[in-house]
Amino acid sequence: MNVPATPHILIIDDDPAIRELVAEYLGRNEMRVSAGASGHELFGTLDRAAIDLVLLDLRLPGEDGMQLARQLRERATVPIVLLTGRNEEADRVMGLELGADDYVTKPFSPRELLARVRAVLRRYQVQATLPERDSARRAFRFAGWELNLRTRRLTAPAGQDVELSNGEFSLLSALCRAPRRVLTRDQLLSMSRLHEAEVYDRTVDVQIRRLRLKIEADAANPRLIVTERGAGYRLEAEVESLY
Repeated sequence: MNVPATPHILIIDDDPAIRELVAEYLGRNEMRVSAGASGHELFGTLDRAAIDLVLLDLRLPGEDGMQLARQLRERATVPIVLLTGRNEEADRVMGLELGADDYVTKPFSPRELLARVRAVLRRYQVQATLPERDSARRAFRFAGWELNLRTRRLTAPAGQDVELSNGEFSLLSALCRAPRRVLTRDQLLSMSRLHEAEVYDRTVDVQIRRLRLKIEADAANPRLIVTERGAGYRLEAEVESLY
């Protein structure tokens, strides 16, 4: 299975030069990068965005990098690649035992870092095909849009947040779970009720119209949420699941 088209990488390192190097190099290789210098920024970013992989420096000033790695693994299934010093073998071993997926020693080659990031992402994409991981899904990406299932936020391709009602969120997540499949109004109603949203059969069409106004370039001629006359609706887009 291929690596996500534009994976979102989070680097946590107190050295601004390293953050800039990683952001610039990974950015040139079709990856989106967010950066921070502390555990507070690490978990704050995870709360706001669907992150595909975390690059975590174990030697943050005034913080226990191992404790941050432990908390991160307990909280999320997001892949972790550790950034360590060349002579910190004990840290690398302990980090891997805590659940980190790989490590890169400083100073590192940007090409090596990119190769390791891609390898870890590929492993996670393969694991994501297993049925038992369905309940761990964090977000959907489609046509440049990102629907975060934990924060219930929809982010546009340009990066701005788009507010959704409970009904709109539940209908969109139902469509994302069955891309390019026609879902009847009854199916959409049933799938939406699983998320305890206020969606009723007679208002499904209204909610779809509202969704189109928010995500379609031309709501009168929708290209993403397509009507199958007499049958229902389908999301006409490739959907990527994040875990």
